[in-house]
Amino acid sequence: MKIRRKKAFVPKVFTESLNDIMFFLMLFFLIISTMVNPNVIKMMLPKASAAQQMQKKQTTIAVNADKEYFIDRQPIAKDQLETQLQTIFAGVEEKTVILQVDQSISVQDLVDVLAIGAKLDIKMVMAVKK
Repeated sequence: MKIRRKKAFVPKVFTESLNDIMFFLMLFFLIISTMVNPNVIKMMLPKASAAQQMQKKQTTIAVNADKEYFIDRQPIAKDQLETQLQTIFAGVEEKTVILQVDQSISVQDLVDVLAIGAKLDIKMVMAVKK
C-alpha cells in the first residue's frame, strides 16, 4: 500500500499589481495635497444680533521720482508731513496709511516717512505692483 503524501500548502501573495496601486495612491495624495490651502483655519464664528462697524481712516501718501510728497493727491512739503498727519488723524482710533513710493526713491527717503509713521503710531502699508 502506497501512501501518497500531500504536498504542503504554501500560501502565496501576488504583489505584482501592488506596485501600480501604490503609485496611483501616491500620485493622488500628492495632487490633492497641493490643492489644499494649509493656511486656512476652519472655525465656526459666533453670531451677533447687532454688529458695530469700526470707522477706519485711510490716507494715501505718495512720493514720486522727483521726491514730491502728496497726501491724498494734495502736494505737501516734506517738513510739513508730520504736522499734516497729526491733524488728519486727530481723534481717530485706527490709523492706516497706504504708501505709494516710486521705485527710484532711495531707501532713506522711505525710512524717513516710516519713522514719522512710527512716531505718530500709524499703521503703514506699502502699495506694490503684482
